[in-house]
Amino acid sequence: MRHFTVAIFVLAAASPVQAAGVPDFNRDVRPILSNNCFLCHGPDEDGRKGGQNGLRLDTREGAVEDLGGGAHAVVPGNPEKSELLKRLVSADSEELMPPPKSGKSLSALEIDVLRR
Repeated sequence: MRHFTVAIFVLAAASPVQAAGVPDFNRDVRPILSNNCFLCHGPDEDGRKGGQNGLRLDTREGAVEDLGGGAHAVVPGNPEKSELLKRLVSADSEELMPPPKSGKSLSALEIDVLRR
């Protein structure tokens, strides 16, 4: 029984995302964005959507760029002002990201990682 308890503790400690900690971008955040967002908001200039030049979430510069009217996809240190988070939890299917027709969706845990 003691070994089982130790094993549970080790697995919990090795969890990729610590519950209250700041996520590591490359380990925790980038895979979420890559799996769910980069098809439309990644490095492919021809496939990019979201505004005049297309919103880029694969670079910090693109993610924090002014989208117009003072809106930003990501507002470092202020996630509630981040358009990205507003879109991830929107009840409006026209604003929801990823779009329902994409067949992709983020879990509550993934959204929490992005929020942190």
